[in-house]
Amino acid sequence: MNVIERFLRYVSFDTQSAEDSDTVPTTAKQKLLGAALAQELTEIGLHGAKMDEYGYVYGWLPATAGCEGIPCVGLIAHMDTSPEAPGDGVKPQIIHYEGGDIPLSERVIMREADFESLKKYVGRDLIVTDGTTLLGADDKAGVAEILTAMEYLVNHPELPHGRIAVGITPDEEVGSGADHFDVEGFGAAAAYTVDGGELGELEYENFNAASARVTIRGFNIHPGSAKNKMKNACLIAMEFAGMLPPAETPAHTEGYEGFYHLNRMEGDETETRLGFLLRDHDRTRFEARKERMNLIAAYLNEKYGPTT
Repeated sequence: MNVIERFLRYVSFDTQSAEDSDTVPTTAKQKLLGAALAQELTEIGLHGAKMDEYGYVYGWLPATAGCEGIPCVGLIAHMDTSPEAPGDGVKPQIIHYEGGDIPLSERVIMREADFESLKKYVGRDLIVTDGTTLLGADDKAGVAEILTAMEYLVNHPELPHGRIAVGITPDEEVGSGADHFDVEGFGAAAAYTVDGGELGELEYENFNAASARVTIRGFNIHPGSAKNKMKNACLIAMEFAGMLPPAETPAHTEGYEGFYHLNRMEGDETETRLGFLLRDHDRTRFEARKERMNLIAAYLNEKYGPTT
């Protein structure tokens, strides 16, 4: 099975993770792909292939003769896809890209002006969706690449290498992919995550990340008699968001610049909820971002007082 065949097989599995779940993994359906991957690792010829109780998949390839003393290297990818867009019923399409916009369907167009990196792939075959779901390349492409590489090494024992450990995790998209990872059992001296990025890209740094949930409880009353009484949670939520630096959002930042990202808003006058992602490469600035959120909450609590 080549890497494309593997990838197309993996995206047929719906493996969305879930932010508000208290189970491990956050969705049971991730284990369906996990079990299939463990079986495939066994069939390829890796040792110790298994899926544990948390949905993590492991296996390892022994060192070739004479390379037993080389430190073990790990390869890691994640099987889950983002909960922010549908992941079921993926309809992948393979197109030969000649430049310009890509019509994914009659209603959805991937515009070159919005995705400048497309210009680098003129003349290549691309795998895309029909625009109604995620493709799942983040990170089933990484999973397919790792398993294809392992199969190649098994079939070419003349290529020398040390011990290679493989780990496929659930729940990366919701920030808990490392929570139950068996680092000691994995046994790698160093590991590489094979995840999304441009061809040839190698990242050696990481950012600090947090999520924040803000709940505003207002006081609702009939609009005809609301003067000096109503506390509209929707408006207070807008005020909260407006007190964050407007230039420190993903639409205005790049490189090492951190940001506040409002990615969820729902509610009514009585209760409104906001969801944020916080990112910063600098740990001190990262902690300051969290503290700013707390200070804004304290200020608005003081300003509007209790709602009961």
